[in-house]
Amino acid sequence: MSSLSRELVFLILQFLDEEKFKETVHKLEQESGFFFNMKHFEDQVQAGEWDEVERYLCGFTKVEDNRYSMKIFFEIRKQKYLEALDRQDRAKAVEILVKDLKVFSSFNEELFKEITQLLTLDNFRQNEQLSKYGDTKSARNIMLVELKKLIEANPLFRDKLSFPSFKSSRLRTLINQSLNWQHQLCKNPRPNPDIKTLFTDHSCNPTSNGARPPPPTNNPLVGPIPKAGQFPPIGAHGPVVSPSPGAIAGWMSSNSPSLPHPSMAAGPPGFVQPSSAVGFLKHPRTPTGMTGMDYQSADSDHLMKRIRTGQSDEVSFAGVAHTPNVYSQDDLTKTVVRTLNQGSNVMSMDFHPQQQTILLVGTNVGDISLWEVGSRERLAHKPFKVWDISAASMPLQNALLNDAAISVNRCVWGPDGLMLGVAFSKHIVHLYTYNPTGELRQHLEIDAHVGGVNDIAFAHPNKQLCIVTCGDDKMIKVWDVVAGRKQYTFEGHEAPVYSVCPHHKESIQFIFSTAIDGKIKAWLYDYLGSRVDYDAPGNWCTMMAYSADGT
Repeated sequence: MSSLSRELVFLILQFLDEEKFKETVHKLEQESGFFFNMKHFEDQVQAGEWDEVERYLCGFTKVEDNRYSMKIFFEIRKQKYLEALDRQDRAKAVEILVKDLKVFSSFNEELFKEITQLLTLDNFRQNEQLSKYGDTKSARNIMLVELKKLIEANPLFRDKLSFPSFKSSRLRTLINQSLNWQHQLCKNPRPNPDIKTLFTDHSCNPTSNGARPPPPTNNPLVGPIPKAGQFPPIGAHGPVVSPSPGAIAGWMSSNSPSLPHPSMAAGPPGFVQPSSAVGFLKHPRTPTGMTGMDYQSADSDHLMKRIRTGQSDEVSFAGVAHTPNVYSQDDLTKTVVRTLNQGSNVMSMDFHPQQQTILLVGTNVGDISLWEVGSRERLAHKPFKVWDISAASMPLQNALLNDAAISVNRCVWGPDGLMLGVAFSKHIVHLYTYNPTGELRQHLEIDAHVGGVNDIAFAHPNKQLCIVTCGDDKMIKVWDVVAGRKQYTFEGHEAPVYSVCPHHKESIQFIFSTAIDGKIKAWLYDYLGSRVDYDAPGNWCTMMAYSADGT
């Protein structure tokens, strides 16, 4: 079973425990063999529920597995045998001896004979070794101490004695997030959607929610944007209509108690999604009044639908209310108008956002150039060097000593064209300032990642210009462009991160990232981890980008 499937079992165990399906919880613990609930085991031993004790144990080990397991089963069956003798129930004692204890005779025949001889005594405490046997309750408690030591020492129980620590109602939270994404894909999202079922994907249309959506229009963003709220909570036995307006957050009953699983850190009793996360998933509209950035509309319905379903562009516009910009290959020019001799292999290019004939070029030997394409003039050329070797980390210095070769992985202009960033194949990011005369000045050198820096992009979280980088160390990092201070580190990819794509919806900034294993993740500027986890088509290195109009 994969690690994600294993984690899903833990989520289900937590859900069942919170919903008080106690017997089902322990049945799943036993059948999966992922978590040995010591508290449940102790309760069953102290209650003398010997059949349940052995049935539960058999989900994790068998008598013959190892010497620890053999000792565990022997102690349990011996206690059951002694209790039958203590009740003077000799018929039951004989049955236990034949059915349960005889299996140990092949390993220690003398011990089996000694146990058998207890049948001949009026009181088994006449046996010297059992002379201190007290009452049943105290004997069970003494045995439990021994059993716990044996279980903890048994390698078969390794990593199965503690429940993973995560927030309460985690499964509900994940379903809630899924509903948010489904609602975000609705072409005509209703402000207070009525979620009637989890068996099919949510859609704000007459068939799923019983209400007719607004009529089609050329503007997909008609009407006021609903404020962030909650999906009507879904209780254990059906939907509950929420009286509060607005609607995208919870498949959760806020007044129901949330009980943590044993040995698990308890989280908050109810899940309240941060307003930023709610806004991030709302139906988008074009913002106004943004300064310093040329933001476009952030309607990513089409993109997210293709990510979720693997649809191709050839069919994805079916049913869209507004008319998309549709181009064909015939619209692309096939005439070469300029050939520029860079002198080494070009790895990355980017046109200036305002002076659109100024071309930034990065190469496989680490140098960057600025070209005026119209006149074929090279305005600037900067070969690679470490600006301050004394400030370089030891891993970077060692990497350069072992192999001095370095390449540009990515070079990009800032949104206003006054700054540019360069990501290199070893650790380093360079930021330059640019003035219209073509002059480049060193601004910041950041030792950003261990290994290659695979991508760099400018972003504007909290109205502060930053750069976002990703690298071979599987991390995404956000840096301010004034002093190069690290603002955020996002971890969660299991492979080197290949590409980052910062974007926004209304006032909410977020980042898409792709790794070389084909995983796509989305991050808000917080510390709550990735919001989505999709497989990119092809499951390989992919670059992600929005179209110019943001759709």
